[in-house]
Amino acid sequence: MPISSPPARPQDISTIVALRGIEKDFANGVRALDHLDLDVKTGEFVCVLGPSGCGKSTALRIIAGLSPPSVGAVEWPAGPVPIGFVFQEPTLMPWADVSANVRLPLRLAGKDDPTAVAQALDRVGLKNFAQSYPRELSGGMKMRAAIARALVTEPQLILMDEPFAALDEITRFKLNNDLLAVWQALGRTVIFVTHSVFESVYLSQRIVVMTPRPGRVFTEIAIPAPYPRDEHFRTSAEYAGLCRQVALALSQAMVGAP
Repeated sequence: MPISSPPARPQDISTIVALRGIEKDFANGVRALDHLDLDVKTGEFVCVLGPSGCGKSTALRIIAGLSPPSVGAVEWPAGPVPIGFVFQEPTLMPWADVSANVRLPLRLAGKDDPTAVAQALDRVGLKNFAQSYPRELSGGMKMRAAIARALVTEPQLILMDEPFAALDEITRFKLNNDLLAVWQALGRTVIFVTHSVFESVYLSQRIVVMTPRPGRVFTEIAIPAPYPRDEHFRTSAEYAGLCRQVALALSQAMVGAP
């Protein structure tokens, strides 16, 4: 039975950011997004799931103000909030140690807060690697440094663009667990882009399934499993059932089911 698109949800003050009728056309004629509507609540962990090229990353860049929409608007009901962005690649400065890499957003803002840097490194488990250089870190540790850099300014909204896609499965599982621990400890809002059904179900409270390009919301699926989540959840019948439900929705989105 086809999964229908969700009804429009009324915006209220608990909405931290809303996308309204977003369209994005590039100079080469490609339409990346087509009438994308999305509300994200304060403190929510939302995964945006879809195939490669469906406009997930473009939507994040529009929210962050890195790319303007061609049509539509980004709304901040309670006013704009500080944003942290974790990209697909760690993009660390190879000539600087971990501490200096994490400090960069503070320096760009004309600030220097060693305590904030130390706290950010501690939250991601890199307290003992502050003086290490990127070449001395594993892929997972580089991504931890990138997450610490996004956290150092204490953002209210954290945007994550497939940050664990290039990592091995064991490292990815560990970072999923650590990310959830940080999210629960800080109470921030997270929008996490992924093309992994399994990752989206494990992490999020709600999954937004997108259509192939031009991207729009196909359906939304609530993940009611309580936190904290661990390996018992990952190996449970509930998790398997939710993964099947989400995989079905993604399959229907791919073939254009109504």
